[in-house]
Amino acid sequence: MNTVFYTELDSPVGTLLITSNGNAITGLHMEEQATRPVIGQHWVRDDQRLDNARSQLVAYFEGQLQQFDLPLAGAGTPFQQQVWQALREIPFGQTETYGELARRVGNAKASRAVGLANGRNPIGIIVPCHRVIGANGSLTGYAGGIERKKWLLAHEQAHMGQ
Repeated sequence: MNTVFYTELDSPVGTLLITSNGNAITGLHMEEQATRPVIGQHWVRDDQRLDNARSQLVAYFEGQLQQFDLPLAGAGTPFQQQVWQALREIPFGQTETYGELARRVGNAKASRAVGLANGRNPIGIIVPCHRVIGANGSLTGYAGGIERKKWLLAHEQAHMGQ
């Protein structure tokens, strides 16, 4: 069984669970998130190993960091990986619709599939799935909850250009 390294971080959107395979971040999950894993028998808490991720998240929440620089290894299909990479290209403080994201990944008719991939993003906040909105500008589904999505978007708007 592979060891999962983890840490927890108190944040303005609740306690975050950050996981790693020892080389890269494999997950960032929020409290009460349906896909939040349960800390397992082969998990090892290692705050020091994950200190860079913790520091960057603290700086993000303080409004001092707009782009994360961390090795990532979220498990997913090739299509999901493509969508998650496209999410990382949405600038801080800006939003994009599911349709726009689908066009950028090469299939304008795939907005539903893009939405499903977005919802399965295992590395929330760092891979900014909260920046994707409905075609009419609505804040549609977010695995961390709509209130957290609203908070994250307002936080980024307040710290743009800093």
